[in-house]
Amino acid sequence: MNDLQIAKKVTLTPISSIAEKFGIDPDQIEMYGKYKAKLPLHAINKQNSQKSNLILVSAISPTPAGEGKTTMSIGLSEGLNRLGKKTTVVLREPSLGPVFGIKGGATGGGYSQVLPMEDINLHFTGDFAAIEKAHNLLAAIIDNNIQSKTNTLLLDPRTISWKRVVDLNDRALRRVIVGLGGTTSGVPRETGFDITAASEIMAILCLAENLSDLKKRLGNIFIGYTYDKKPIYAKNLKAEGAMTALLKDAIKPNLVQTIEGNPAIIHGGPFANIAQGTNTVLATLMGMSHSEYTVTEAGFGFDLGAEKFFDIKCQSAGLKPKVVVLTATIRALKYHGGADLKSLTIPDTEALIKGLPNLEKHLENIAKFHVKPVISINKFTSDSDAEIDIIKNFAASKGVRVALAEVWAKGGEGGLELAKQVIDVVASDTSDFKPLYQWESPVMNKIETIATEIYGAKHVDYTPKAKAHLKRITNLGLDHLPVCIAKTQKSLSDNPKLLGRPKDFILTVREIEIAAGAGFLIPITGDIMRMPGLPAHPASEGIDVTDDGEITGLF
Repeated sequence: MNDLQIAKKVTLTPISSIAEKFGIDPDQIEMYGKYKAKLPLHAINKQNSQKSNLILVSAISPTPAGEGKTTMSIGLSEGLNRLGKKTTVVLREPSLGPVFGIKGGATGGGYSQVLPMEDINLHFTGDFAAIEKAHNLLAAIIDNNIQSKTNTLLLDPRTISWKRVVDLNDRALRRVIVGLGGTTSGVPRETGFDITAASEIMAILCLAENLSDLKKRLGNIFIGYTYDKKPIYAKNLKAEGAMTALLKDAIKPNLVQTIEGNPAIIHGGPFANIAQGTNTVLATLMGMSHSEYTVTEAGFGFDLGAEKFFDIKCQSAGLKPKVVVLTATIRALKYHGGADLKSLTIPDTEALIKGLPNLEKHLENIAKFHVKPVISINKFTSDSDAEIDIIKNFAASKGVRVALAEVWAKGGEGGLELAKQVIDVVASDTSDFKPLYQWESPVMNKIETIATEIYGAKHVDYTPKAKAHLKRITNLGLDHLPVCIAKTQKSLSDNPKLLGRPKDFILTVREIEIAAGAGFLIPITGDIMRMPGLPAHPASEGIDVTDDGEITGLF
């Protein structure tokens, strides 16, 4: 059976009962039908949250299909609940781009899912739509200001960095001309569209502490310059109030349930190779306020999502994770050992052994943050016992805990071994989280620390454009912001073709974008795409609706 067929076999529990199980009076939630709800922000208790054990699920460098962090996160939370530990899994919301594109949905898989999967993968509670509208409202205000004869700001259209967004993969929108049609239709200029998950407003929502902080961050969005080189922010356009109004419900975390009837929170969905790649601070704190264990995940490999989770989100919100579950698959290790994508289901111990340095590097990176790891082998039916033993023996040689997880096939039962290992690490109290760098360090130092320590680069090179951007950052007084490096997820380096554990490479920073509202800088390396395209045969081709309204083909 596929994921949707498995999901349809489950009898869902009313969300009011899930809220009660989570620890919130059902009268306090805002219902979105029978099985979805918004949680009130006043239910966050920071004092209680400090008592919760925060577990981060990350992964080795993935294959193009991903290695199952979401499935692993859900299965681990089910396993912990089975062992009597009150646990909530906190995840990101899916983007419609991957849903209709190549990767499919992001609600887990098999018997390790969050439900109702059709709703979550599609419109859900409207958070993405609200973010899209707030983003495009600012774009409309900017163009209106340029067009208006009362444009006292004298905003220079050539310097505007704010694009528009849509939550679909649509390569035709990457570069567009707006303002055509004559003097009454605006000022012609080149701009483009990003996918909604890449919006700075998505990143802002995921770091905001409350409505007041959200409004302040929205006001701090950098727009461009006036003709006399003065910086312009969204607050200069008086846009932050209306944008906040559009987001007043979207800021509230969403409550749903796992396939085994446990609480799950899903909120926010920023890209991990452009933004911080993890759910909202408010969702994480909500889970921690009402749970003994809180399981969350960060996008792509540890070098991307997890590094940003630690250095940006944890520093911003004062979070201290206790364990990193490093999801590893035999297929990914064989891929990084030189095996062809089409042959990953064929046993190949030689390629597996050659791919182990990628796993080794991620373990070394976890140690740099002083948090203890547990390797989780996400088992596929094609994995041989000999291949599994190679990873277990490797973990033993490194003194690292390892567990075989069969959560896709067995749900919480398949996550019990992993859950026991996580509980043991928490009980040992040996983690003492420390960020990799201090925000006050010079921008180049922060970039080079990540590049050399986490990626394994020899040194960092800056294009003339990037050097000019460094000067701009200094002039704007934004040196103190953390860095959120945009890099390919396919390699530890900035070259997607360098698999395994590349060494002695040069990381090239092409430019540095400013996300002053979100509160970080974005050094861009390689060819990073903010608006993906659809494949030759997108997943949308297989999605349909029956005459009685049942959705088919989602995965």
